[in-house]
Amino acid sequence: MGCYNSTVVKAPIGKVWPVLSNFHDLSWATGVISSTKAVGKAAPNQIGAKRVLNDAFHETLLAIDEADHSFRYSIDDGPEAVSRNNVQGYIGAVRLRPVTDGNATFVEWSSSWENSGGGVAEFCNPIYRALLGALKKHFE
Repeated sequence: MGCYNSTVVKAPIGKVWPVLSNFHDLSWATGVISSTKAVGKAAPNQIGAKRVLNDAFHETLLAIDEADHSFRYSIDDGPEAVSRNNVQGYIGAVRLRPVTDGNATFVEWSSSWENSGGGVAEFCNPIYRALLGALKKHFE
């Protein structure tokens, strides 16, 4: 079970990665993320960093690989389909790759989970599409 969304951002990976990999700053996601609150003392690129998005999504950074331009995080609790009562083992993953034709960046955002009461993909796919759209717009 999972979600998969991708896009091409018209900016080099060296500009996209610092924006996307800052776990505590989603200011680029205008219209999708209205608030981001860092929880705890971990740095935004440190495994174990926690955040709360839109006062609802509780997430933890599980892995970050600067050389691979990728990171993984868990959704620990949230609204509706991603609440801890509905889904277990939710892992989100973001990975960037350079597009040499045009000096752009390929961005893929995916997720998987172990068990759910249903509705997770239907809930998450539109959010990931909106986040990728906001990222593209940020670099226009």
